[in-house]
Amino acid sequence: MKEKLYEIPMNDAIDANDECPFCYLEQKGEEELMDFVLGSCASYMESDTREKTDRAGFCRTHQKRMFEYGNALGNGWILKTYYKKLIIEMQEEFKTFSPGKKSLKDRITGKKAEETPLSRWIGEKEKTCYICDRSFELHERYIATFFHLYKKDASFTEKIKSSKGFCLHHFGDLMRGADRYLNDEERGKLYSVVFPLMLQNIERVSGDIDWFIEKYDYLNRDADWKQSKDAVQRGMQKIRGGYPANPPYKQR
Repeated sequence: MKEKLYEIPMNDAIDANDECPFCYLEQKGEEELMDFVLGSCASYMESDTREKTDRAGFCRTHQKRMFEYGNALGNGWILKTYYKKLIIEMQEEFKTFSPGKKSLKDRITGKKAEETPLSRWIGEKEKTCYICDRSFELHERYIATFFHLYKKDASFTEKIKSSKGFCLHHFGDLMRGADRYLNDEERGKLYSVVFPLMLQNIERVSGDIDWFIEKYDYLNRDADWKQSKDAVQRGMQKIRGGYPANPPYKQR
């Protein structure tokens, strides 16, 4: 069966034999977004891109990854217009600010004061991130593609059966997606595939961690590491997703 263009990344992720295909896609997608924001295409010099990054900003995690990426000048340009917009908004917020009143009783009992427009404005600033938001959109499309392939391509189901399953974080997304994209019968068939798959692979990683620890016993110093040398980072990934041992992604 000939692949459609949008199906290729999902199939590639399953074929990669990673601990979780969605972690694989998440990393690839984030790297592509970093290249778009700060790479040689210089999208940060385009007014429409800067308008979007000025509006959304970046979370603490992606701000750090952008710094590690290595394009100091590009980061500087992004910050330049973001700060200009921030100053204008801040002046307006300060101009209209009125502190909430708190009674003596509230101070004694420690009752939380009502949120002010200023605190709401700051809170809204911390809710958005250009890379997080775009990554979420990509992830939602990949979830939809997963179920599209699952329903139309029997060979895709066979590939899932022989995969390493999913991290617990993305498995939760998959279960929520099943409720959205599958009927009762289709969900039942999916559960019969992924439940034993998940348990089998969680047990496999648990066994690798056990042997990793046992290898530090002097009695096992000459024994084979088997599959346990990278058990700690894979064990972390299997629970929360991501790649804790990966170095920073840098500009090429």
